[in-house]
Amino acid sequence: MRRLLAIVNASAGGVGDEVVSEVLAVLGEHADTVRVGIDDPADLPRALAEHPKRDPVVLGGDGTLHRLVEALAERGELGVRTVGLVPLGTGNDLARGLGVPLDPVEAARAAALGEPRSLDLLRDDDGGIVVNAVHLGVGVEAARAAKPLKPVLRRFAYAVGSVVAGVRTQGLPLRVEVDDRIVADGRHRVLMLGIGNGRSIGGGTPLTPGARPADGLADVVVSFATSPLQRLLYGVLLRFGRHTGRPEVVTVRGTRIRITGPPVHVNADGELTGPFAGRTWTVEAGAWQLALTRPPLTAARAVRTRAPARAGPARPLGCGHAGACRAGRRSERRRCAWCPPGGTRI
Repeated sequence: MRRLLAIVNASAGGVGDEVVSEVLAVLGEHADTVRVGIDDPADLPRALAEHPKRDPVVLGGDGTLHRLVEALAERGELGVRTVGLVPLGTGNDLARGLGVPLDPVEAARAAALGEPRSLDLLRDDDGGIVVNAVHLGVGVEAARAAKPLKPVLRRFAYAVGSVVAGVRTQGLPLRVEVDDRIVADGRHRVLMLGIGNGRSIGGGTPLTPGARPADGLADVVVSFATSPLQRLLYGVLLRFGRHTGRPEVVTVRGTRIRITGPPVHVNADGELTGPFAGRTWTVEAGAWQLALTRPPLTAARAVRTRAPARAGPARPLGCGHAGACRAGRRSERRRCAWCPPGGTRI
């Protein structure tokens, strides 16, 4: 029988005594379970140290899960202790992307009976960890706008905040490199940069809808939608995961993402950090384990740009991004997918 440590975060948005009792009953039915309550995620290291032989099951939201994985990393136990998740937060984005049941009782059963599944994470140049997604630009402003709305709109607050921020924000002159390839050169303003290990942010907004949390790659979305109409349209389409089809949005995949430019605030797993004038995130494949009843989605896909509208041989471009071109819809003109809108054409 597995030995579990049920960690109850009393500050998580969906925690109630009746729900917690039901979850603990299910965990206790299938495993030797000890409960520990925390009022602040800062108490997680103490809880882990007091029960070193038990696998932690977190009853809380994405923020608590993030802090738990961070605490395990600090203890050198990421590959040793399998994490269980009962999503009781407001957003629960990682749970959605991984297929963890949103029903607390079903999630508890999966945490107790599921198999350890290896998942990727992102680590920044200060050692900070991201398990779901990191973003900056209009997404950070959306989170700020959504914060006072969360008590009323709950997980829909971010959708409203993204539309409001999309109208107000004008973009940042950022340089973005993915695996040493230049995606944004700093000359054109970036409305939003998103780096996804998971698919969604803000309670279901699909920032990187094609992301796979166990394939060793991060999905990167760079939006150059900086005109007023483009910003508004981007904010609306982002809610439905249709923003990646816009011509002013570039999507790529890679293992190392570097940004430089003016100091910017960054949202990492829902936590606001910064400002930073430069930051690097690197994928650590299969770095931690989560108990799941089915394997996470994986795909052995190559790093992609947009699929060409018309097939044809790749030709070298004047910008030097040979082979990374796409055909125009109305002619044989080609535009480099690594260059911002209005970039090199041949």
